[in-house]
Amino acid sequence: MLFNSYTFVFAFLPITLLVFAVLVARAPRRLALGWLIAASVFFYGWERPENLVVLGILLVLNFWAGVYLGHHGGEWRGRVVLVLGLAGNLGVLGYYKYANFFVDTLNATTGASLPAANVILPLGISFFIFQKIAYLVDAYHGKTRGYNFVDYCLFVTFFPQLIAGPIVHHSEVVPQFTNRKNYRLNSEDLSVGVTQFVLGLFKKVVIADRMALYATPIFEAARTGATPTILDGWIAALAYTFQLYFDFSGYSDMALGLGRMFGIKLPLNFNSPYKAVNIVDFWRRWHMTLSRFLRDYLYIPLGGGRKGTLRRHVNLIVVMLLGGLWHGAGWTFVFWGGLHGVYLVINHAWTAWRGAHRTAAQPSTRLGLWTGRSITFFAVVVAWVFFRSADFGTAGRMLEAMFGERGFSAISSYDAGTAFAWLAALLAVVWLMPNTQEILAAYRPALDYERPDDGKPGRGFTRWVQWRPTSPWAIAISLIAIFTITQMSRISEFIYWQF
Repeated sequence: MLFNSYTFVFAFLPITLLVFAVLVARAPRRLALGWLIAASVFFYGWERPENLVVLGILLVLNFWAGVYLGHHGGEWRGRVVLVLGLAGNLGVLGYYKYANFFVDTLNATTGASLPAANVILPLGISFFIFQKIAYLVDAYHGKTRGYNFVDYCLFVTFFPQLIAGPIVHHSEVVPQFTNRKNYRLNSEDLSVGVTQFVLGLFKKVVIADRMALYATPIFEAARTGATPTILDGWIAALAYTFQLYFDFSGYSDMALGLGRMFGIKLPLNFNSPYKAVNIVDFWRRWHMTLSRFLRDYLYIPLGGGRKGTLRRHVNLIVVMLLGGLWHGAGWTFVFWGGLHGVYLVINHAWTAWRGAHRTAAQPSTRLGLWTGRSITFFAVVVAWVFFRSADFGTAGRMLEAMFGERGFSAISSYDAGTAFAWLAALLAVVWLMPNTQEILAAYRPALDYERPDDGKPGRGFTRWVQWRPTSPWAIAISLIAIFTITQMSRISEFIYWQF
């Protein structure tokens, strides 16, 4: 079931909220949590009920493995269970997500003709398997306490974050499930949550889906062998850059808003990444919970930066290659990850050089800030070409178009002036405008978000658009919601749902 569908907005969400409100007021806590689990399971199995089999088996096995590790972590028996648990989770992920990738690669490199596996990828499998891996590792190290099965089930299945994140840590949400006052419905949580949800829905439906109309035809033309003009190439690359941004930003806002409606604060997962002044800063802002997982459960165990500069650079490349593979079963995703790994190595080398020459590691002037931001944005746009392209041939033709006129117009069904007006406006938005959490800063819109400037209100335009539970804001959000709903005639999935 899609967040941006009439079924979700007008049926599933209000029914789930209404029943939950009654239960938290009159029934035992576990019954209210049980209702949320049942609603989440229904949400996940709406289109493909068979997905519930994989989710259910993994949920039960990982819960009992976690209980065992909680009692025997550090012992040889605990190490065996941990290895088996990690291997089992990764094996399931490998089969569903990478079986055909492996077969295609083997056929291409050896000339074999192995048949493709008949595999349907369960929604969100990469997200909830990483969530379970983190849980098992933490249980082994004694960082979890004895969660009961109901709390664990809700931790895994809670529908706002089940399919596309954030990758929630058990210590972030389970205590909220166990504390009744944290999930009882109240007017502030509802108004903040609805505002976040509506703003996210607007980003997805009105902006991201519109950008797809510019990006998709040109990338598809390049896939079929056409080489677009330089104009088409940059329109497509920038349109996809903003499509992905507002698609993922919209989903992240909607997930936070849905959680908040039920009194649960989820961790921040998206924080204006195109405002980043370097590529390290970008990965602190883009898919923040994935970056945290890769750092804590892969980069640091590999040695991080503790074993010298060369080892750190190798670790960065390895982590980003695997991060790219996590995003998709294709060599273009792997290359995209490796390219970002090279970016990070260059970034760290530059920072070290500047530090050695006793200059600021971060931009200290407005010119330096905008220079860093522009270079980072350019590097990210180039990398997105590989992320979006179906194969290297498509990516090559797109890059040829962007950096060398070929004289072929891939499509003629758009107004270039309108396209560039949209792109310029969106660039101004992502660089200059406050984001959703800054607008809602006074009401802690995410679990780990604190109001900037030590609690002081924002300055200038940011202060002017600070959200408050007032009639003008209620009218504004209502109008945005009505307009957005009228644009929902063409329902499209979120890009990150395929991962």
